[in-house]
Amino acid sequence: MANLKEIRSRITSVQSTMQITSAMKMVSAAKLKKAQDAITAMRPYANKLTEILQNVSATLEGEVGGAYTAQRDIKKVLVVAITSNRGLCGAFNTNVIKQVKVVADSFPGVQVDVYAIGKKGNDVLKKTQHTIANHSEVFDQLTFENVAIIAEDLMSQFTSGSYDSIVLVYNHFKNAATQVVLTEDFLPLKPVQGGNATAADYLFEPSKEEIVETLIPKSLKTQLYKAIRDSFASEHGARMTAMHKATDNATDLRNQLKLTYNKARQAAITGEILEIVGGAEALKS
Repeated sequence: MANLKEIRSRITSVQSTMQITSAMKMVSAAKLKKAQDAITAMRPYANKLTEILQNVSATLEGEVGGAYTAQRDIKKVLVVAITSNRGLCGAFNTNVIKQVKVVADSFPGVQVDVYAIGKKGNDVLKKTQHTIANHSEVFDQLTFENVAIIAEDLMSQFTSGSYDSIVLVYNHFKNAATQVVLTEDFLPLKPVQGGNATAADYLFEPSKEEIVETLIPKSLKTQLYKAIRDSFASEHGARMTAMHKATDNATDLRNQLKLTYNKARQAAITGEILEIVGGAEALKS
Protein backbone atom coordinates (compact mmCIF):
# COMPACT_ATOMS: atom_id res chain seq x y z
CA MET A 1 0.00 0.00 0.00
CA ALA A 2 1.30 3.45 -0.90
CA ASN A 3 2.40 5.66 1.96
CA LEU A 4 0.27 8.59 3.16
CA LYS A 5 2.40 11.24 1.44
CA GLU A 6 2.02 9.59 -1.98
CA ILE A 7 -1.75 9.25 -1.54
CA ARG A 8 -2.10 12.90 -0.48
CA SER A 9 -0.12 13.93 -3.54
CA ARG A 10 -2.40 11.91 -5.85
CA ILE A 11 -5.53 13.37 -4.22
CA THR A 12 -4.22 16.90 -4.82
CA SER A 13 -3.39 16.04 -8.44
CA VAL A 14 -6.84 14.56 -9.09
CA GLN A 15 -8.55 17.58 -7.54
CA SER A 16 -6.58 19.88 -9.83
CA THR A 17 -7.65 17.79 -12.82
CA MET A 18 -11.28 18.02 -11.65
CA GLN A 19 -11.09 21.80 -11.58
CA ILE A 20 -9.67 21.92 -15.12
CA THR A 21 -12.19 19.50 -16.63
CA SER A 22 -15.09 21.19 -14.85
CA ALA A 23 -14.00 24.60 -16.18
CA MET A 24 -13.63 23.21 -19.71
CA LYS A 25 -17.10 21.69 -19.47
CA MET A 26 -18.63 25.07 -18.57
CA VAL A 27 -16.75 26.84 -21.37
CA SER A 28 -17.90 24.26 -23.93
CA ALA A 29 -21.48 24.50 -22.65
CA ALA A 30 -21.46 28.27 -23.18
CA LYS A 31 -19.99 27.93 -26.71
CA LEU A 32 -22.37 25.08 -27.52
CA LYS A 33 -25.44 27.26 -26.95
CA LYS A 34 -24.28 29.80 -29.54
CA ALA A 35 -23.18 27.15 -32.05
CA GLN A 36 -26.41 25.17 -31.59
CA ASP A 37 -28.55 28.26 -32.16
CA ALA A 38 -26.60 29.03 -35.36
CA ILE A 39 -27.00 25.59 -36.94
CA THR A 40 -30.63 25.24 -35.80
CA ALA A 41 -31.53 28.56 -37.42
CA MET A 42 -29.64 27.72 -40.62
CA ARG A 43 -30.92 24.21 -41.35
CA PRO A 44 -34.43 25.16 -42.59
CA TYR A 45 -32.97 27.71 -45.03
CA ALA A 46 -30.31 25.33 -46.33
CA ASN A 47 -32.78 22.46 -46.72
CA LYS A 48 -35.35 24.64 -48.49
CA LEU A 49 -32.73 26.06 -50.85
CA THR A 50 -31.62 22.54 -51.78
CA GLU A 51 -35.23 21.47 -52.27
CA ILE A 52 -35.97 24.40 -54.59
CA LEU A 53 -32.79 23.77 -56.57
CA GLN A 54 -33.64 20.10 -57.03
CA ASN A 55 -37.23 20.81 -58.05
CA VAL A 56 -36.31 23.48 -60.56
CA SER A 57 -33.25 21.79 -62.05
CA ALA A 58 -35.21 18.55 -62.51
CA THR A 59 -37.45 20.29 -65.05
CA LEU A 60 -34.68 21.95 -67.04
CA GLU A 61 -33.79 20.94 -70.53
CA GLY A 62 -30.31 21.11 -71.93
CA GLU A 63 -27.04 21.50 -70.08
CA VAL A 64 -27.85 24.31 -67.66
CA GLY A 65 -25.61 23.83 -64.64
CA GLY A 66 -23.93 20.94 -66.46
CA ALA A 67 -20.51 21.89 -65.07
CA TYR A 68 -21.72 20.83 -61.63
CA THR A 69 -23.92 17.90 -62.65
CA ALA A 70 -21.52 16.14 -65.04
CA GLN A 71 -21.39 12.41 -64.31
CA ARG A 72 -17.89 11.24 -65.24
CA ASP A 73 -16.07 7.95 -64.86
CA ILE A 74 -14.65 8.09 -61.34
CA LYS A 75 -10.86 8.07 -61.51
CA LYS A 76 -10.05 10.58 -58.77
CA VAL A 77 -12.04 11.26 -55.60
CA LEU A 78 -11.61 14.11 -53.13
CA VAL A 79 -12.78 13.53 -49.55
CA VAL A 80 -13.38 16.68 -47.49
CA ALA A 81 -12.68 15.69 -43.86
CA ILE A 82 -14.16 18.20 -41.39
CA THR A 83 -12.66 17.84 -37.91
CA SER A 84 -11.61 20.26 -35.16
CA ASN A 85 -8.48 22.20 -34.32
CA ARG A 86 -8.46 21.04 -30.69
CA GLY A 87 -8.73 17.72 -28.93
CA LEU A 88 -10.23 16.62 -25.60
CA CYS A 89 -13.57 15.94 -27.28
CA GLY A 90 -13.81 12.16 -27.03
CA ALA A 91 -14.07 10.21 -30.27
CA PHE A 92 -15.23 13.26 -32.26
CA ASN A 93 -12.18 13.45 -34.54
CA THR A 94 -11.41 9.73 -34.49
CA ASN A 95 -14.82 8.85 -35.90
CA VAL A 96 -14.36 11.18 -38.87
CA ILE A 97 -10.85 9.84 -39.54
CA LYS A 98 -12.15 6.26 -39.49
CA GLN A 99 -14.98 7.16 -41.86
CA VAL A 100 -12.56 8.82 -44.29
CA LYS A 101 -10.65 5.55 -44.47
CA VAL A 102 -13.91 3.65 -45.03
CA VAL A 103 -14.80 6.00 -47.90
CA ALA A 104 -11.32 5.60 -49.39
CA ASP A 105 -11.63 1.80 -49.23
CA SER A 106 -15.00 1.99 -51.03
CA PHE A 107 -13.20 3.23 -54.17
CA PRO A 108 -10.79 0.38 -54.98
CA GLY A 109 -8.31 1.20 -57.71
CA VAL A 110 -9.23 4.89 -57.58
CA GLN A 111 -6.99 7.72 -56.41
CA VAL A 112 -8.51 9.17 -53.23
CA ASP A 113 -7.13 12.46 -51.86
CA VAL A 114 -8.08 14.32 -48.69
CA TYR A 115 -9.04 17.97 -48.33
CA ALA A 116 -8.74 18.65 -44.60
CA ILE A 117 -10.72 21.26 -42.71
CA GLY A 118 -9.43 21.09 -39.15
CA LYS A 119 -5.98 20.59 -37.67
CA LYS A 120 -6.63 17.29 -35.86
CA GLY A 121 -7.82 15.48 -38.94
CA ASN A 122 -5.00 16.84 -41.06
CA ASP A 123 -2.33 15.79 -38.53
CA VAL A 124 -3.47 12.15 -38.68
CA LEU A 125 -4.65 11.78 -42.28
CA LYS A 126 -1.54 13.28 -43.85
CA LYS A 127 0.40 10.26 -42.54
CA THR A 128 -1.79 7.73 -44.36
CA GLN A 129 -3.54 9.68 -47.13
CA HIS A 130 -2.47 12.27 -49.70
CA THR A 131 -3.79 15.61 -48.44
CA ILE A 132 -3.93 18.48 -50.91
CA ALA A 133 -5.01 21.25 -48.51
CA ASN A 134 -5.69 22.12 -44.88
CA HIS A 135 -8.01 24.97 -43.92
CA SER A 136 -7.88 24.84 -40.12
CA GLU A 137 -7.86 28.65 -40.03
CA VAL A 138 -11.54 28.80 -40.97
CA PHE A 139 -12.51 28.06 -37.36
CA ASP A 140 -10.72 31.21 -36.18
CA GLN A 141 -13.51 33.22 -37.80
CA LEU A 142 -16.32 30.95 -38.93
CA THR A 143 -18.31 33.08 -41.38
CA PHE A 144 -20.15 32.31 -44.60
CA GLU A 145 -17.70 34.49 -46.55
CA ASN A 146 -14.68 32.50 -45.35
CA VAL A 147 -16.36 29.16 -46.05
CA ALA A 148 -17.45 30.39 -49.49
CA ILE A 149 -13.78 30.72 -50.48
CA ILE A 150 -13.22 27.05 -49.65
CA ALA A 151 -16.41 26.05 -51.50
CA GLU A 152 -15.25 27.95 -54.60
CA ASP A 153 -11.94 26.08 -54.46
CA LEU A 154 -13.77 22.74 -54.28
CA MET A 155 -16.07 23.70 -57.16
CA SER A 156 -13.02 24.68 -59.19
CA GLN A 157 -11.37 21.33 -58.45
CA PHE A 158 -14.44 19.57 -59.87
CA THR A 159 -15.21 21.75 -62.89
CA SER A 160 -11.56 21.71 -63.99
CA GLY A 161 -11.65 17.91 -64.05
CA SER A 162 -9.08 17.50 -61.29
CA TYR A 163 -11.56 15.29 -59.42
CA ASP A 164 -14.58 13.34 -60.62
CA SER A 165 -16.32 13.18 -57.25
CA ILE A 166 -16.14 15.23 -54.04
CA VAL A 167 -17.47 13.81 -50.76
CA LEU A 168 -18.01 15.50 -47.38
CA VAL A 169 -17.35 13.61 -44.12
CA TYR A 170 -18.34 15.35 -40.90
CA ASN A 171 -20.15 15.03 -37.57
CA HIS A 172 -23.86 15.87 -37.66
CA PHE A 173 -25.15 17.57 -34.49
CA LYS A 174 -28.13 15.62 -33.14
CA ASN A 175 -27.97 16.80 -29.54
CA ALA A 176 -25.34 17.71 -26.97
CA ALA A 177 -24.61 14.05 -26.20
CA THR A 178 -25.00 12.56 -29.69
CA GLN A 179 -23.05 13.24 -32.88
CA VAL A 180 -23.56 11.16 -36.01
CA VAL A 181 -20.85 10.88 -38.68
CA LEU A 182 -22.34 11.67 -42.09
CA THR A 183 -20.99 11.08 -45.59
CA GLU A 184 -22.53 13.42 -48.18
CA ASP A 185 -21.97 13.77 -51.91
CA PHE A 186 -20.92 17.36 -52.62
CA LEU A 187 -20.22 17.12 -56.34
CA PRO A 188 -21.47 16.19 -58.84
CA LEU A 189 -25.02 17.26 -58.03
CA LYS A 190 -27.41 14.34 -58.04
CA PRO A 191 -30.67 14.62 -60.01
CA VAL A 192 -33.86 14.62 -57.99
CA GLN A 193 -35.21 11.11 -57.49
CA GLY A 194 -38.62 10.24 -58.91
CA GLY A 195 -41.18 12.63 -60.27
CA ASN A 196 -41.37 14.91 -57.25
CA ALA A 197 -40.43 18.14 -59.00
CA THR A 198 -42.79 20.99 -58.21
CA ALA A 199 -41.47 23.67 -60.54
CA ALA A 200 -45.02 24.68 -61.47
CA ASP A 201 -45.39 26.22 -58.03
CA TYR A 202 -42.70 28.84 -58.76
CA LEU A 203 -42.76 32.05 -60.77
CA PHE A 204 -39.42 32.77 -62.45
CA GLU A 205 -37.89 36.19 -63.05
CA PRO A 206 -35.79 36.73 -65.14
CA SER A 207 -35.68 33.07 -66.25
CA LYS A 208 -35.52 29.56 -64.88
CA GLU A 209 -32.09 28.93 -66.41
CA GLU A 210 -30.48 32.08 -64.99
CA ILE A 211 -31.89 31.40 -61.56
CA VAL A 212 -30.51 27.86 -61.51
CA GLU A 213 -27.09 29.04 -62.68
CA THR A 214 -27.08 31.44 -59.72
CA LEU A 215 -28.59 28.99 -57.24
CA ILE A 216 -26.17 26.12 -57.83
CA PRO A 217 -23.00 27.89 -56.56
CA LYS A 218 -24.96 29.50 -53.72
CA SER A 219 -26.48 26.16 -52.75
CA LEU A 220 -23.07 24.44 -52.75
CA LYS A 221 -21.58 27.18 -50.57
CA THR A 222 -24.52 26.92 -48.21
CA GLN A 223 -24.20 23.12 -48.08
CA LEU A 224 -20.53 23.34 -47.07
CA TYR A 225 -21.22 26.11 -44.56
CA LYS A 226 -23.99 24.00 -42.99
CA ALA A 227 -21.67 20.99 -42.76
CA ILE A 228 -18.92 23.02 -41.05
CA ARG A 229 -21.45 24.66 -38.71
CA ASP A 230 -22.86 21.22 -37.92
CA SER A 231 -19.37 19.94 -37.13
CA PHE A 232 -18.59 23.01 -35.02
CA ALA A 233 -21.68 22.52 -32.85
CA SER A 234 -20.94 18.79 -32.59
CA GLU A 235 -17.41 19.53 -31.42
CA HIS A 236 -18.58 21.59 -28.45
CA GLY A 237 -21.24 19.04 -27.60
CA ALA A 238 -18.68 16.24 -27.71
CA ARG A 239 -16.20 18.21 -25.62
CA MET A 240 -18.82 19.15 -23.04
CA THR A 241 -19.85 15.50 -22.73
CA ALA A 242 -16.24 14.30 -22.57
CA MET A 243 -15.34 16.83 -19.88
CA HIS A 244 -18.47 15.94 -17.91
CA LYS A 245 -17.46 12.27 -17.94
CA ALA A 246 -13.87 13.17 -17.08
CA THR A 247 -15.04 15.22 -14.10
CA ASP A 248 -17.24 12.36 -12.88
CA ASN A 249 -14.38 9.88 -13.24
CA ALA A 250 -12.03 12.22 -11.39
CA THR A 251 -14.60 12.58 -8.61
CA ASP A 252 -14.87 8.79 -8.27
CA LEU A 253 -11.10 8.43 -8.25
CA ARG A 254 -10.73 11.15 -5.61
CA ASN A 255 -13.29 9.42 -3.39
CA GLN A 256 -11.48 6.10 -3.77
CA LEU A 257 -8.16 7.73 -2.93
CA LYS A 258 -9.64 9.40 0.14
CA LEU A 259 -10.98 6.04 1.30
CA THR A 260 -7.57 4.46 0.70
CA TYR A 261 -5.93 7.36 2.54
CA ASN A 262 -8.23 6.97 5.55
CA LYS A 263 -7.63 3.23 5.68
CA ALA A 264 -3.86 3.73 5.47
CA ARG A 265 -4.01 6.43 8.14
CA GLN A 266 -6.12 4.22 10.39
CA ALA A 267 -3.71 1.33 9.88
CA ALA A 268 -0.76 3.57 10.75
CA ILE A 269 -2.49 4.79 13.92
CA THR A 270 -3.40 1.24 14.92
CA GLY A 271 0.20 0.16 14.34
CA GLU A 272 1.51 2.98 16.55
CA ILE A 273 -0.96 2.06 19.32
CA LEU A 274 0.13 -1.56 19.15
CA GLU A 275 3.76 -0.51 19.39
CA ILE A 276 3.02 1.64 22.44
CA VAL A 277 1.04 -1.15 24.13
CA GLY A 278 3.75 -3.66 23.31
CA GLY A 279 6.42 -1.35 24.73
CA ALA A 280 4.41 -0.80 27.92
CA GLU A 281 3.97 -4.55 28.37
CA ALA A 282 7.68 -5.06 27.83
CA LEU A 283 8.46 -2.53 30.58
CA LYS A 284 6.10 -4.25 33.02
CA SER A 285 7.77 -7.60 32.48
